[in-house]
Amino acid sequence: MVAARNLVGKSAFLALFLLLALTVSSFADVQFTTDKMRLVTADKAVHELTVELALDPAQREQGLMFRTSMAPDHGMLFDFGETRRVMMWMKNTHLSLDMLFIDNKGVVRTIHEDAVPFSEAIIDSREPVAFVLELNAGAVKRLNIRPGDRLEGARMPSSKP
Repeated sequence: MVAARNLVGKSAFLALFLLLALTVSSFADVQFTTDKMRLVTADKAVHELTVELALDPAQREQGLMFRTSMAPDHGMLFDFGETRRVMMWMKNTHLSLDMLFIDNKGVVRTIHEDAVPFSEAIIDSREPVAFVLELNAGAVKRLNIRPGDRLEGARMPSSKP
């Protein structure tokens, strides 16, 4: 009986380990391209950023999960290909992040600061957006980012009137 319980326990552990290994390896296969972008704040400061682009469903699903570091002037831009209300979470994400919810003209609409690592709590854009830019936590305060600021770059439509 004890041997049977140990065998079941070992089998369950092995199954869990294999599932985790397959999940991590499937995420490792996802590749991201990078692009240079500019964040222009209301005080006319221009912040140059290098962003990884999450363009397809697999890239958006992986996002920054399992990363343990990101350079201060880097981020990830999620392009949803349409304007809609967006829900994000921090499952399997080691980094605390600031999230900028951006409309289809490149204007920052709402901001969520200091997203908690590994949290499965839903982070809601609160209104329809087309993009989410994830930056290291503290970037919003450090760069004085506010709703109404603009993200510019080749992927972003012009937000000028």
